[in-house]
Amino acid sequence: MSGKDLISGNVSYDGGRLTFAGMDVGKIADEYGTPAYLYDENRIVDNCRMYKRAMKESFGEGSLPAYAGKAAAFGYMYKIMSREGMAADLVSIGELYTASAAGFDMKNAYFHGNAKTDEEISEALRLGVGCFVVDNPDELSVLDDMARKRGINQKILLRITPGIDPHTYEAVSTGKVDSKFGVPIATGQAAEFVKSALAAPNLTLIGYHCHVGSLVFDTESSVYTDAARIMLDFSRDMRELVGYAPEYISLGGGYGVRYVNSDPQVDIPKNIERLAEFMKCHSAEIGLPMPKVITEPGRSIVADAGMTVYTVGSVKNVKGYKTYVAVDGGMTDNPRYALYRSSYTVVPAIESDEKMICDVVGKCCESGDIIQPGVSLPASTRRGDRIAVLTTGAYNYSMASNYNRIPRPPVVMIKDGETTLAVRRETPADVAALDLMI
Repeated sequence: MSGKDLISGNVSYDGGRLTFAGMDVGKIADEYGTPAYLYDENRIVDNCRMYKRAMKESFGEGSLPAYAGKAAAFGYMYKIMSREGMAADLVSIGELYTASAAGFDMKNAYFHGNAKTDEEISEALRLGVGCFVVDNPDELSVLDDMARKRGINQKILLRITPGIDPHTYEAVSTGKVDSKFGVPIATGQAAEFVKSALAAPNLTLIGYHCHVGSLVFDTESSVYTDAARIMLDFSRDMRELVGYAPEYISLGGGYGVRYVNSDPQVDIPKNIERLAEFMKCHSAEIGLPMPKVITEPGRSIVADAGMTVYTVGSVKNVKGYKTYVAVDGGMTDNPRYALYRSSYTVVPAIESDEKMICDVVGKCCESGDIIQPGVSLPASTRRGDRIAVLTTGAYNYSMASNYNRIPRPPVVMIKDGETTLAVRRETPADVAALDLMI
C-alpha cells in the first residue's frame, strides 16, 4: 500500500505494520485499548503555523486564524492553541468552560451561536470573552442589556448571511439566504441589523462575520472570493448609509481535507494568497479601507492529525451478498457516515496483499451503524485484528455520543515518539453518573 493510498504523510507501513506520527499503531492500541482516538500533535502545530504564516504574509498584521473548536474541543487542544498564539471560535457554554479551564486567554475568543442562552451570554461576559459574534436582533438586545448591567462595553461582530450556496453537503451549508445562521443581506434585514448594533450603547461593532459552509474543495477560492465581494460591497453600502466601515471581516472556515484518494489536495496558503489579492484589489476599486481578516479553520487544522483505531469483533460473510467486518466502535465514536454518508479511508494494522471487499460496521443496535462500505481489507481479517480509520481528527470525538450506553473512547496525543493521554476512556459508571435513581 503506497503513501498515496494512505492519504496523509504521517501514516505509513514500516515492516508491514501501520504507523501513525512515527509510532506503531498496534502497540498504542495494546497500551490504551480500543476504540481510541489518536492525534498527531506535531501535525496540529504545523497546521496552526501554516495558517498563521499564510494570514500574516497575505493579509498583514492584525489578521488572524481562530481555531473552530467544534471540530475537536478538549483541554489539551486549547493548550496547543494557546501555545501557538491562535484565537478560538467557541460555540457553547461547554466550549467556553473547556477553553477557560485549560488556561486559554478568553480575550482571544470569539463566541458564536445562533441561539445563545441567557446563561451562556452571562458566562461569556463573566469570563471576559473578547468578541461576541452576534447572530440575530434578539441576541443583540439581550447582550446590550447584560453588558449594561455589568458596566462594560462588549466588542461584537455581526453575523451576516451573504446568500451563497457553496455546493457542499446541505447539512453543513451555512451561507444561503434562508440559513438558520445570521441575518440576510438580500432581504434588507442586515442593514437594519447594523443600524441597531451601532445604536446599542453598551456594544462596540468592530465588523462583520459570514460563513458559507464546510468541506469546500474549491481550489480557485471562488466561493470565498464571492463571499468576500458580497461582504465588501455590503460594507461599502453601509458606509454610505450610516457612515460605518468595518475594522474586521471574518470569512469563517471550511476548507476541505482529503478523506479518500479522489478528494483533491487544497493548497491553503495559495488560496489565502489569492483571496487577499482579490480583497485588496476590490477594496481599492470600491473605495473601502481594506479590513483586517479573520478565518476560522477547524477541520483543516485537526482532521489529518487524527486516526481512530479499532479491534475487529466479528467477520460475517452473507454468501452471495457481502461481508461485514464489525468492530468495537461505530456510530457512537464516528457518526459522520450515518449523518452525511461521509467517505473514509480504512486500513489494516498489519499489511497484506490478499484482499477482500467488505463493509466495516459498528457494534450499535442500529442498521445504519456503518463506518464505511466497500472497504478493501486483508482476506485473513478475523476477530481480534486491528484496523484504523484515517483522517478522523475532526468531528469524530466532538460528535461522539453514548448511544446504547456505550462509553466514549480516550484521546491519545502523539508527539516525538511519546504518547500522552489527553482524555481518559469513559467507563460505564461515567455514563450512569448523572442517573439519580442509581
